[in-house]
Amino acid sequence: MSELARNTAIVLVLLVVSVAFGAWSTMADPTVGEEILTVLKDSIMGEILDSSSLMMAVTLFLNNLQACLLMFLGGASFGLLTVFIISTNGLIIGSVLEMVRQEHSLVYVAAAIVPHGIFEIPAFLISGALGLMLARALWNEWGSGEDAAERALAFGRTFMLAVVPLVAIAAVVEAFITPEILRVII
Repeated sequence: MSELARNTAIVLVLLVVSVAFGAWSTMADPTVGEEILTVLKDSIMGEILDSSSLMMAVTLFLNNLQACLLMFLGGASFGLLTVFIISTNGLIIGSVLEMVRQEHSLVYVAAAIVPHGIFEIPAFLISGALGLMLARALWNEWGSGEDAAERALAFGRTFMLAVVPLVAIAAVVEAFITPEILRVII
């Protein structure tokens, strides 16, 4: 198994556990989910939902690219920021998914997530994996003198070639296609 695949699996496990905990927290106390939705609507979603599809795509792209970039560069904190961002996003996603599931159905939740999620989730996982790999490269440089800068450059190329296009496609799908699918379901 390659280093990227191994670290992607680690990020996936961390994300799944965080999503499950977020969903469970909201099931146990729905006010948790309500508070998270309020914060999201006030800080991010309000401006996104009130804009044109094109502006929504641009805003989603920039927001998701920023999150992915922070996960990757968070490796410079020896992975602490990377793990924090993965966990926090997982908790939020799990909570929001549970709130939506309570109001609609699992079919609606799947329709709201799957079309753009098939691009966005891999971008998220790869970014987190690259962050963990950057953290390991820094640890190795500290211990054995390995050149972390050279590894970081290679990770940066992977980020540009894999993550950026995935985030762009996800934003376009989320802004233009997902709303149409949801209109059909509703």
